[in-house]
Amino acid sequence: MRSVVRCLSLASALLALTSALPARAQEECILCNAAPGSAAERTGERPLQIEITTNLAFSRLALTGRGEPTVSIDPATGERRTSTGVVPLGGISFQGRARITGAPGRAVRIDMPRTIRMSSSTGGSAELSQIETDLPTWPVLDANGALEFSFGGEMRVEGTAGGVLRGQIPITVDYN
Repeated sequence: MRSVVRCLSLASALLALTSALPARAQEECILCNAAPGSAAERTGERPLQIEITTNLAFSRLALTGRGEPTVSIDPATGERRTSTGVVPLGGISFQGRARITGAPGRAVRIDMPRTIRMSSSTGGSAELSQIETDLPTWPVLDANGALEFSFGGEMRVEGTAGGVLRGQIPITVDYN
């Protein structure tokens, strides 16, 4: 069974964030093309590929000093929710989006970590947890061999240092 792993760069900021751009600049998948003589090439099976079409973005935020500083993005709606420890400063926030392509009608398994660490060049840090998708329980590629999904999660800011917080979400895709 071949798997495809793609790391999604995500960006969020406290005090100064520029909008995250679609992740077309993601590195090319080295597992996506069937190697000469491989089982995928012999069987004619279409290899899996994943493309991050939109990065997860929390937008511009400021710490209030009251309560726990958390912000979450709903994977289905893209709605941003903040705790009393954070106040939005404007800008657009949105859920991440990905597109998987492979053999039409095949069931796939998508694995994402439960948590990841985020950091900024100015010493800020956060943890992204409760990473969720809007995928059905048993995802299947459509008749064209494609499946699109959205994802979100909760960011918990640690300390008081701000900056552009960045991290990577490794997404693994396998045929079932």
